[in-house]
Amino acid sequence: MSNNMPRPGRSLQLLPGPTPVPERITAAMSRDIIDHRGPVFQELGLKVLREIKPVFGTSKPVLIFASSGTGAWEAAIVNTLSPGDRVLTVDGGHFASMWTGMARDFGLVPDVIPTDWRTGPDPDKIAAHLEQDKAHAIKAVFVVHNETSTGVRCSIAKIREAIDAVGHPALLMVDAVSSLAAMDYRHDEWGVDVTVSGSQKGMMMPPGLAFTAVSERALAASETAKMPRYYWSWAKMQAQNKEGYFPFTPATGLIYGLAESIAMLNEEGFENVYARHERLAEAVRRAVRTWGLEVWCRDPEAYSPAVTTVGMPEGFDAVEFRRLVYDRFDVSLAMGLSKLSGKVFRIGHLGFVNDVAILGGLTAIERALAVAKVPHNTGGVAAAMDYLG
Repeated sequence: MSNNMPRPGRSLQLLPGPTPVPERITAAMSRDIIDHRGPVFQELGLKVLREIKPVFGTSKPVLIFASSGTGAWEAAIVNTLSPGDRVLTVDGGHFASMWTGMARDFGLVPDVIPTDWRTGPDPDKIAAHLEQDKAHAIKAVFVVHNETSTGVRCSIAKIREAIDAVGHPALLMVDAVSSLAAMDYRHDEWGVDVTVSGSQKGMMMPPGLAFTAVSERALAASETAKMPRYYWSWAKMQAQNKEGYFPFTPATGLIYGLAESIAMLNEEGFENVYARHERLAEAVRRAVRTWGLEVWCRDPEAYSPAVTTVGMPEGFDAVEFRRLVYDRFDVSLAMGLSKLSGKVFRIGHLGFVNDVAILGGLTAIERALAVAKVPHNTGGVAAAMDYLG
């Protein structure tokens, strides 16, 4: 079928973001745009600012910016750090590498722990690096909870324990962009200082909102940090949030959608949400293994409930394969990023997805493997179906 021809039925998006948006959320977002300085919006603002806290597992403030998750990372840097500060990062994938690059652009000095992009951050290596920093020059540790490019998640609790074990005062900053509302997250209990996330992943919304949970230590750091900030100022945001408002024009329609998203997560129950993601992820991995393809994440304990990255056999281009899956079956898979471009494709099982969506996508992939003459075993869909059944 030509890309220009109308396609019957609905396109299937198996991406780790943007994820499918439920009709309940799109309906909520279609309401009239109201005065964002008026009493009706004030009630909505107070509601979402209060109800989003349990999503992060925090009783502390959660700030909402009109931006992508990258904006929240920029806000984290400019509110807590000063030019010339050292930070510790772990090069575990495309997005971890982006945060390292952002740190350099802001005049920070990153110490980078390398990985093979197939395993998660090693708490022991983080502890060993911090232990050598006797002068406590390292002011923050940047960690990606769920690396969307590789399908690898890590244990934030163990990383916090490692930092505490060597008595280092560095702030712990966590990217939870593709993990929030898809897997267990406990900002307060795990001693995280800054957690950033976005609306277009587990929150089941369109792109456009960025979230930041902050600890008392992070707020204290923001009072002495010397980076310039204006739009990204936590102080400006907090001052307005106390009254349910925002210092600059908020994404009003998305705020309506956020209220509905939180309601849906509470109705399903967070434990059920996490279990659904784990279950669908295991079904996908069983299909991949049955086909004889490679689950990119090497450590079963680090398998992501949000996305599975799949290695293509030598001699086959993942970019062409993704195009085939879309052109023939109207199913979107995610591309390999940075040095994984052409080597992997990614299957998202994140957000508003269910058994039927996953099985439909796996069927398209299995058929496309045959069409592309990629060496594989049949029966992947059946293996996933047996597991789900």
